[in-house]
Amino acid sequence: MDKTRLDFRLDKHEAKLLEEYCQLTNRTKTDVLRELIRGLKRKVEKLKDERVD
Repeated sequence: MDKTRLDFRLDKHEAKLLEEYCQLTNRTKTDVLRELIRGLKRKVEKLKDERVD
C-alpha cells in the first residue's frame, strides 16, 4: 500500500480535543484521523449522487 504523508496545523482546542479522544479510546492520532478520513467516503458518494440528480 502506498502511503502519503500529510502535515497540517490544528489550533490548540482541536489538538487538545484530538489528544483527549485518543487517550480515552486508547488509540493513536493516526488511527483516529484515518477513521475520520475513511468516513468521508459516504459523504463523497452522497455529494456525487446529489450532483447527478
